[in-house]
Amino acid sequence: MFDKAKADHAVNFINCLKHTKGRWRGVPFELLPWQDEIIRTLYGTVKENGYRQYNTCYCEIPKKNGKSELAAAIALYMTCGDGEWGAEVYGCASDRQQASIVFDVAVDMVDQCPALKKRIKPVMSVKRLVYKPTNSFYQVLSAEAYTKHGLNVHAVIFDELHAQPNRELFDVMTKGSGDARTQPLFFLITTAGTDRNSVCFEQHQKALDIIEGRKIDPTFYPVIYGASDEDDWSSEDVWYKANPSLGYTIDIEKVQNAYISAKENAAEENVFRQLRLNQWVKQSTRWMQMDKWDACSFAVKEEELLGRECYGGLDLSSSTDITAFVLVFPPRNDTEKYVILPYFWIPEDNMRLRVRRDHVPYDVWTAEGCLKTTEGNVIHYGFIEQFIDELGTKFHIKEIAFDRWGAVQMVQNLEGMGFTVVPFGQGYKDMSPPTKELMKLTLEERIAHGGHKVLRWMMDNVFVRQDPAGNIKMDKEKSTEKIDGAVATVMALDRAIRNEGSDGSVYDDRGILVF
Repeated sequence: MFDKAKADHAVNFINCLKHTKGRWRGVPFELLPWQDEIIRTLYGTVKENGYRQYNTCYCEIPKKNGKSELAAAIALYMTCGDGEWGAEVYGCASDRQQASIVFDVAVDMVDQCPALKKRIKPVMSVKRLVYKPTNSFYQVLSAEAYTKHGLNVHAVIFDELHAQPNRELFDVMTKGSGDARTQPLFFLITTAGTDRNSVCFEQHQKALDIIEGRKIDPTFYPVIYGASDEDDWSSEDVWYKANPSLGYTIDIEKVQNAYISAKENAAEENVFRQLRLNQWVKQSTRWMQMDKWDACSFAVKEEELLGRECYGGLDLSSSTDITAFVLVFPPRNDTEKYVILPYFWIPEDNMRLRVRRDHVPYDVWTAEGCLKTTEGNVIHYGFIEQFIDELGTKFHIKEIAFDRWGAVQMVQNLEGMGFTVVPFGQGYKDMSPPTKELMKLTLEERIAHGGHKVLRWMMDNVFVRQDPAGNIKMDKEKSTEKIDGAVATVMALDRAIRNEGSDGSVYDDRGILVF
């Protein structure tokens, strides 16, 4: 239900504040239409007992749309205007300096409001504003999550959630810290990021699922302004769609100039898309078109592949890193697809460290069964050999291609188990044909990979190097993250294609593709 009086109360409080930046400094904070809608929905939507329905608001919006001013206004309202005795309101970001941006705006707002100035005591040494009438405070927190347990949170303002180095501070501040409060609020405000394995993208996806009706959560209020992947990034109509403050706090000329610069310099295109259009992009140029890859998420069931002929690709990497083994099942007729069945291993003892260090959810993937662990702090190759041996009883593994580097002992052991093991060079000569073939099959939707999360992550990380003749190969040094599974897929696909049919390889008939 909607309580207009509660909505008006929040809006009226914020309208008494003043802007703090540039030509807007000193101008009363009259909420723009999109801001007014957020405040009224957030504070006016209540449950039958009169308390707020929403305890989380995820607001994703491009830069310069006034998000810091809105976040500061909400922080002050939760501290001074929400009627909560002893309210603890915290400002969080990737580091103390980032969190101080919203706090400093709030301080300036207090200085320009006599009614608040005489009631609020600033303690600048710890970045805290104390509201004396209710003994409440608003304070900046740094990102060291381990010391934040036991807080009695009334509100958390998370600024630039996409920049969080890991999920620890987010979990500490949002999981149980507000249980003692009747209506806590977690206000998450951010621009789009680049890391699709981050806690921010997790919240982005949840917000999108709720907006598009795939999920229902009556406590979560999603707000996303941005351009879709299909939108024309050069269109001013798209710019206005993505930037609700365009024409108010943002000059169209500035966006036009940023677009011209991005158009003339390809390296700036992703920056324009991320910051101006609020699109989730990669920091570097991607080889695989991930929308096309995702279109090949056809179901893959092991039990339906039992006894089928297949070819393996083995990429051992180092003893402390991810090992990938990928099986490719060639189609038996014109209607079937190439089926990809991947397996991944990581040392169990250093997995938690790697989650924090790499900002990659290895622990989640392990719990979901997408990633396996071996005992100890290095890869247990004997365990993997036994696992492959067991796979050999389920499927007819005709060949296993391997990278010559560091695989001598395992290759000997696999040969001893009866497998045909084939060395596979990592240069242009060996890698280019199957790499291009993988792209071609993906574009034609002639592969099925089941949407495997670890393989998708690795495919999204691939950077390719090209020689003057147009040959390509996956480049581990240039790629943003791990690509072992992608490399193993290419090796297995090569063996599947080269052995397909009795008339020789597809490469023999068509030659090497050049894109």
